[in-house]
Amino acid sequence: MAKNRNMEQPDYTPRKYARKDTKESLKGGIRLALDYEQDSVRRNTNTFNIGRYKATGAIDDYEVLKEKARAIKEDSIARLPDLIQTLQSTVEQNGGSVYLASDAEDATQHIKDLCSGYEAELVVKSKSMTTEEIHLNTVLESAGMEVVETDLGEMIIQIADEQPSHIVGPAIHRSREQISTLFKRVYDTDSPLDSGEALTKYARDILREKFLNADIGITGANAIAAESGTLMLVESEANIRMVMQTPPIHIAVAGVEKIVPSKAHLFPFIELLGPSGTGQPLTSYTNLVTPPLDVRPFSFREKPVRPRAFHLVLIDNGRMNMREDPMLREALYCIRCAACLNSCANFQNLGGHAYGGETYSGGIGSAWESGTHGIETAKFNELCTGCSRCKPQCPVKIDIPWLNIVLRDRINQSRKKDPFSFVYRGLLDSAPEDTSAPLQKQFFGNYATLAKWGSRLAPLSNWIANTAFSKTILEKLVGLASDADLPRFASQNFTTWYRHSFRTLSSIESEQFANYEVVFFPDIYVNYLHPSWGISAIRVLKKLGMTTTVMDTLPDGRAALSQGMVNTASERAKVLAETCREYLESDRDIIVVEPSVLGMFREDYSHLLPDGELLGRLLKQSFEPIEYIFNLGESVLDKIADFIKNQDNHQWPDRVFYHSHCQQRSANAADQTVALLQSLGFHVITSSVECCGMAGSFGYKQDYYEVSQEVGINLVNQIESAESDTGKCLLLASGTSCTDQIQSLTGRKVFHPLELLDSLLLD
Repeated sequence: MAKNRNMEQPDYTPRKYARKDTKESLKGGIRLALDYEQDSVRRNTNTFNIGRYKATGAIDDYEVLKEKARAIKEDSIARLPDLIQTLQSTVEQNGGSVYLASDAEDATQHIKDLCSGYEAELVVKSKSMTTEEIHLNTVLESAGMEVVETDLGEMIIQIADEQPSHIVGPAIHRSREQISTLFKRVYDTDSPLDSGEALTKYARDILREKFLNADIGITGANAIAAESGTLMLVESEANIRMVMQTPPIHIAVAGVEKIVPSKAHLFPFIELLGPSGTGQPLTSYTNLVTPPLDVRPFSFREKPVRPRAFHLVLIDNGRMNMREDPMLREALYCIRCAACLNSCANFQNLGGHAYGGETYSGGIGSAWESGTHGIETAKFNELCTGCSRCKPQCPVKIDIPWLNIVLRDRINQSRKKDPFSFVYRGLLDSAPEDTSAPLQKQFFGNYATLAKWGSRLAPLSNWIANTAFSKTILEKLVGLASDADLPRFASQNFTTWYRHSFRTLSSIESEQFANYEVVFFPDIYVNYLHPSWGISAIRVLKKLGMTTTVMDTLPDGRAALSQGMVNTASERAKVLAETCREYLESDRDIIVVEPSVLGMFREDYSHLLPDGELLGRLLKQSFEPIEYIFNLGESVLDKIADFIKNQDNHQWPDRVFYHSHCQQRSANAADQTVALLQSLGFHVITSSVECCGMAGSFGYKQDYYEVSQEVGINLVNQIESAESDTGKCLLLASGTSCTDQIQSLTGRKVFHPLELLDSLLLD
């Protein structure tokens, strides 16, 4: 659990772990976050996340708006060289200047020269991740200038000498009490500062003097219209307006990816930024400014007031290379809303000082750190579990999980091959291109092989794996967490049961589905770990009178993909898809129980399969079992309800607590289970956590075991809260990871909804 120790202690050093170019740095950042920052980060990100669901749900054309924003970014990045030239010409015609900086050093040198040329002593700044990226403050301060951050969050981390922990709320890792302690120490004040209002007033009084005496104001830009030179700047505190208006000189610093063609192209982003980022319907202050401003500067300086001047510094710093990279190009569409951070279970429990680099954090952060600082700094992408919850939340539809898989693959490829890899290479089934991946990744990436042999040798394999000696060896060899409760392989797998028992099943008398022929795919998790789920699925389909064909168990590629072993995953995807082809082309639907496999079919195979027609069929003709049954219509649900009512012999509680798998929700296949259970008369309480924290192999790795447990505790707390007033519920979960996590943390049996439905349909 989080210790929440005093941040004033000398061992609280976020900058020490900012650059995640080693595993030790990542582990140090995780330890720091769990010890000092977790409660504040969890509280604040959850507030943002809840607000986002509410705000985006109130937008009638939300998905249309996202498509429009995506199209604008795609077009803008495609036309970027021309837009840069147009913007440069426009700004110069307006009376400003434009400088295109090739990298961070070029940018900071130019800005320093500008400030020195104006004999600047005091520079005020608004929040800007781009100036954080190029370390502008350090350069200006080394030249003898005072640099003051005027965003309250940025002010807090500046005086604390920390990097931002969040791209929207840079100081969300600090509680009000911790900020009060910081202010009292830095400003040597006896003021109580015991409320948010008192802290804000104290900061305002300090900043007002800085605003009125500043020589230069530096801002970023959320977007820039090339045809007019208009800057879009959104904020919650109005400090940006002060930075732009009070000093005579305005310098705007922005990455080249912020350029869009015209002012009209700014409006979708105005509508999306507030709801996606903080849950506000609209940001408190939305500025559309075409500088230089025709406003007289404030004059509180002894020196003569200079005339208005505007300088735009556009920064490349790896962005044009990202534009030419077919994978990293996607990251340039990012509008810095932080929806991916707030919807990420790991980020909610760690924040950006662990799940982030020198500048950028969260799921999208590793692509940006890689593009601007080098791929070796992106090792924190190991904290992306691929749960996929960020993808539907992104207002420009960036496939963030896939970006992180690609980066993980590139990091694997950049490693020197283990000289002893020949020892284990023959035991595993990795593609030749993936043999440079470390042993841990190859071990978890070839889980299908492990599961097959574990099941064949069960129960002996289960006993051996859970001995203290074996756990110690596995921890040293492959980083398996010795404290983890390892999943137990079934001694009789699903396919064995099917061969011997299927024909003995009976069905509900019905001609309605006599011509329905479905294909059941027993994924490796159902076949080797949870055969009862597959058995229940087959029984339910049989009860409804459907003809069911069972495929062979094949690896789907999910395990390999999660380790960044893209070539291995691709090989497995192609084999499985080709096996499905004959069924799909005969218009039979594929039923798969494990949601992570359904997610592969509906999402990840788009990156792995070359055959577009086959991919399209797999996307449209693959279903989770209860989703499939629910989609058959009300008459089917009524038939099931009538049958159960007539039986009236079940002993299940009427209240159930249901946790749907993260990828099941992203695939829009979760609500159907809730609706079905409700139609059968159950009172259903659903979890609101984005992910259980186990996430396949993630929760079994020693380096991340504690993180996984902390995420899982959020889910357990919701279960306990649901049961506090009315007693215990039946616990239901739809995925292997979720079931294992809940059972491990609660010590209670967790059922799959299919098992419940199966028992209700017994004669």
